[in-house]
Amino acid sequence: MAPAGAKFDFWGSMADLGQLVLRSGAPQLRLRIAAALGLVLFGKAAAVMAPVLLGDGINTLTPTADGAVVVGASFILLALGFAGLRLLAACAPYARDAIFTRVSQSTMARAAVETFGHALALSLDFHQTKQTGTLSRIIDRGARSTDFLIRSVVFSLGPTFVELVLAMVVMTVRLDWRFALTAFVTLVIYAVVTFRITDWRLSHRRELNDAENRVAGLSSDALINYETVKTFGAERRVEAAYDRAMAAYVDASSRANGSLNLLNAAQALVLNVGLAALTVMAGYEVAGGRLQIGDVTMAILLLSSLYAPLGMLGFQYREIRQGLIDMEQMVALKARAPDIVDAPDARDLPPASGRGAALAFEGVTFRHDARSQGLLDVSFQAEPGQTVALVGPSGAGKTTAVRLAMRLLDPQEGRVTLDGLDMRQVRQASLRRAVALVPQDVALFNDTLQANIAFARPEATAEEVRSAADAAELGAFIDSLPEGMSTLVGERGLKLSGGERQRVGIARALLADPRMLILDEATSALDGPTEAAIQETLRKVRSGRTTLVIAHRLSTIVDADQILVLRRGRIVERGTHADLLAKQGEYAALWRRQTRQA
Repeated sequence: MAPAGAKFDFWGSMADLGQLVLRSGAPQLRLRIAAALGLVLFGKAAAVMAPVLLGDGINTLTPTADGAVVVGASFILLALGFAGLRLLAACAPYARDAIFTRVSQSTMARAAVETFGHALALSLDFHQTKQTGTLSRIIDRGARSTDFLIRSVVFSLGPTFVELVLAMVVMTVRLDWRFALTAFVTLVIYAVVTFRITDWRLSHRRELNDAENRVAGLSSDALINYETVKTFGAERRVEAAYDRAMAAYVDASSRANGSLNLLNAAQALVLNVGLAALTVMAGYEVAGGRLQIGDVTMAILLLSSLYAPLGMLGFQYREIRQGLIDMEQMVALKARAPDIVDAPDARDLPPASGRGAALAFEGVTFRHDARSQGLLDVSFQAEPGQTVALVGPSGAGKTTAVRLAMRLLDPQEGRVTLDGLDMRQVRQASLRRAVALVPQDVALFNDTLQANIAFARPEATAEEVRSAADAAELGAFIDSLPEGMSTLVGERGLKLSGGERQRVGIARALLADPRMLILDEATSALDGPTEAAIQETLRKVRSGRTTLVIAHRLSTIVDADQILVLRRGRIVERGTHADLLAKQGEYAALWRRQTRQA
């Protein structure tokens, strides 16, 4: 998705994240943002002022002649103030989370939904080359990174900087400028060490992400295609590939954790050296009479409260950079433009005539890539209500023609029209309602028969769904199931036979009631009697709609109004079944071979 080593625009990303927050749709969005930011700043101010109150309180303690210490009301009040401010500083993040969690979660959900929707809108070529498991991880990690960045940048890194400024101001006013300078130098050294080591660790994080993607992709592919794995006895081979991917993941994880331990050790060294230096300085100041004991306590507590968020600075910086890395692929995915988009002036198809659609290919050429020719200057016309069949050897361009007819692809030359309109000028939503496909390999969702058939038209009644199932010769099969239409079909419909899946696909297409029906070897997985029954059903449902058929068995298209014979992307013969037999060309030769085999 994103090229290796791609640079990420931090401020541009923050602007995008801000826009995403505003699109999140969380209730009382602006009020929640303002309240959360107010609580963050209040908590940091309370954390800085608490040590000041305790130091002042200790300075009010009065020693007596016998060495005892008198505890006055001032000390008690200041000590209570110290405890109260510490409590407020500790509770402020909890209150902030309670208010802002709805916003951060809504933002994460919005990022996932937008990326998921964009992925669905991408071209057919993209989805034929991607790995489902890897794409799912990109969406998941990218969406979660928005929550990380909100918490890290807005609620940790920014407020930590404010707290550092306040703490140094207090040191300068209450102690000495040298304390503030020492704290500042420590901070600079700490930041430089943190950023340098974290930047070095980025390559390890990318390697870890890549290794995790490979593991997810391999496992997803193998589990989805387990039938193929078992058929070829490739369990050990696939397991070995997964083992190698996991070994690479372990190596990458070990390098990432080792560099993380180095970073943590370097941070601890810098902070503790700085704390030791400031403590010794405070001791010398007390010995010289320039500071009181309470001031030393204040300095130690102030430094501790200062270094607590400073200690988190490295973690927050790592989390921000890791979040940006996780967002790289999601942003690249969202930046990828779909090949098929609605034109600015696109419009709906005219109302259906009830006789079917008029489909026309006018000088259509489509090349898949440098090595593969799809279609070359193909022209034909299917009148409303006609059945047009495409035949020819594998690779002749039949599937390309079907994808062009559904506008899953756009022609590079020529045009495809439906009811007189160039498909590129028709809204895709209108086009999808007008055309239905029954593919050779029907893909089903891991849901019920009812849901899978009704997917074509979710608003259909149960009676309409059952009627479509009966038309596809599924009635007897459904009645034989204990749960009937509520039967789960399994992932990709693997609980059904190939013929049953095809019949569900036919029922789904019939329920859509399209003006053009496309059949891509729609009965190839059926037995003889069932095929004959469904072919009769398909002949009936062709009435009032145009049908485009891809067929390898010529016996299923003998009644087609027009048969197109494709070879190497060109139409080499066309006509009715009788016309083509009379020509004694390629169609006739193919017919003789099939009838001889029969």
